[in-house]
Amino acid sequence: MTASVVVTGLGIVAPNGLGAEDYWSALCVGKSGIGPLTRFDAAPYPAKLAGEISGFAAEEHLPSRLMPQTDQVTRLSLVTADWALADADVRPADLPGFGMGVITASSAGGFEFSQNELKNLWNKGGEYVSAYQSFAWFYAVNTGQISIRNGMKGPSGVVVTDDAGGLDAVAQARRQVRKGTSLVVAGAVDALLCSWGWVGLHASGRLSTVNDPGLAYLPFDDRAAGHVPGEGGALLVLEPADSARARDAKVYGEVAGYGATFDSRAAGLRKAVELALQDAGSKPTDVDVVFADAAAEPELDRIEAETLVDVFGHRGVPVTAPKTMTGRLYAGGAALDLATAFLSMEKGVIPPTVHTEPADRYGLDMVTGQARTAEVRTALLLARGHGGFNSAMIVRS
Repeated sequence: MTASVVVTGLGIVAPNGLGAEDYWSALCVGKSGIGPLTRFDAAPYPAKLAGEISGFAAEEHLPSRLMPQTDQVTRLSLVTADWALADADVRPADLPGFGMGVITASSAGGFEFSQNELKNLWNKGGEYVSAYQSFAWFYAVNTGQISIRNGMKGPSGVVVTDDAGGLDAVAQARRQVRKGTSLVVAGAVDALLCSWGWVGLHASGRLSTVNDPGLAYLPFDDRAAGHVPGEGGALLVLEPADSARARDAKVYGEVAGYGATFDSRAAGLRKAVELALQDAGSKPTDVDVVFADAAAEPELDRIEAETLVDVFGHRGVPVTAPKTMTGRLYAGGAALDLATAFLSMEKGVIPPTVHTEPADRYGLDMVTGQARTAEVRTALLLARGHGGFNSAMIVRS
């Protein structure tokens, strides 16, 4: 029998809350973290809104030696990992290094660090470029820095599948735990809010250029016109269920099923859902809530809605997209949804999708307006990356 893999710790950094408690409180009252960009002057760009993290001072959490060698995304990741491990009541120094791993996802690595060093190169010359540029930009830098900080020497890696990455990283971690690794930190944090990253995000053609934060990101709405970018995400601690029980750990729930495909058409997303249900040994009627990918792009919304109606029936399952309060966090978004699903199970509450007024033609039972009290035992999470990445995950209490 395949071993069960459970989540025992959550670390969260989001535009509307730092830490699981603050983030969850914000969700339940519909508090949004989306607003005008302040990190740089966005006036020359079509899109001017973002989900920015505020109130985060890295120097309050990390040693000074790490400051010159890390990007914003890595600092956020290191602190998020610390919070997840503390939540799991784990002290890495007390555990065998080769029994612990780190698997993260990334969409861009340390973009802001690279931008600053390229400015130095162009304006001053190569001798002014930091030696840390050699790794601070890299997709795998968060995995590496978390591993070094915590002495984690077991199976580790990075996944690069755009918005699907958060689920894919956790699925890889589940695989390694089943193979014998005793603990894996997994998930994703992304941060691309610099002018260089902003240019790249515009190239997708999917950014909302609406300037009203209450109208800019409206998935499944007739007014949908793209998404708002954000920064943040979540990291989770995964362990074998028997080990977690043996140390009397708090268990948020089980990573029960996973499916992934590469196909931008509706058939690809539906197949990923079917694979996840099959892997979990679950039926559609077992699912209590779906955390939607919620692209807010008409064709992508249509594909996702048709998939959910095909699998669950017309208004057959509650659907939510709390990312309307944070913006899309790219690789970090699916990991944050995953952490949110575990909190939803623990609290017996489905957080709302704010601002949006879903069109009747989609046939979805969207949780809008305010949070909905419900017994949540099984959740389905969907995530899609640019170009055709589809990932689906089943988690249960």
